[in-house]
Amino acid sequence: MNVLEQIVANKRREVALVKQSFSIDSFRESEHFNRDTVSLSDAITKAGFAIIAEIKRKSPSGGDIKLGLDVAEQAAFYEHNGASGISILTDKDYFGGSLNDIATARRMVHLPLLRKEFIIDEIQLYEAKAAGADAVLLIGAILQPQEATYLTNVARNLGLEVLYEVHTAEEVGFIPAEVDLVAVNNRDLKAQQTTLQHSFDLIKILPKHIPAISASGISTTKDIDALKAAGFKGALIGESILREGHLAELVKHIRS
Repeated sequence: MNVLEQIVANKRREVALVKQSFSIDSFRESEHFNRDTVSLSDAITKAGFAIIAEIKRKSPSGGDIKLGLDVAEQAAFYEHNGASGISILTDKDYFGGSLNDIATARRMVHLPLLRKEFIIDEIQLYEAKAAGADAVLLIGAILQPQEATYLTNVARNLGLEVLYEVHTAEEVGFIPAEVDLVAVNNRDLKAQQTTLQHSFDLIKILPKHIPAISASGISTTKDIDALKAAGFKGALIGESILREGHLAELVKHIRS
């Protein structure tokens, strides 16, 4: 199996264990479940060009990135330095995250929080809402079109926005009409290879009415300028900001 197949197989085991311990209705008792969510799509639109900064400790492609990361401190740093939203990896085995990371960040910041996860079942959407997320990632590469549409509708009914990720032209053809945002992942999740050219190729065929962001492999002001010129409304940046701490520099460049 390639890396993506391994992750999804592991996720299916995780979800099965969650379903043994929790019912969907049990998540409704969370303090966050009935809170009004913060719109990630609005934050991106208002920014002109937005940066969604990411929280993750490691990844299959990047190895150990910031194992000692303090979520509260990192989230506050992102809010204070101009991020429009925060993406939080909640996968434990491959990215070192957890749902507690969302709950911790929720207590610290008012920014919209995205649960970045390999979502394959609706119970993960209820987990996200209960933890304090405002939006969820759905990945075209791991979902059948009918699954993607169903999960999008469940998420929207819970008050969660949907950021739908694509990597190929075929996946673009199956973007559910109800999603709030589209992301082009520049990283091939199967081969773990990254190039910004994916964004420049796919922006030409993305739905024009859905704000698009570019994700993975973005690290410089030059990258941001090129993406903005191509028509993107924002970028999801994780590894380079975590390693270099240059969020304020990127935001200052955008605003100038």
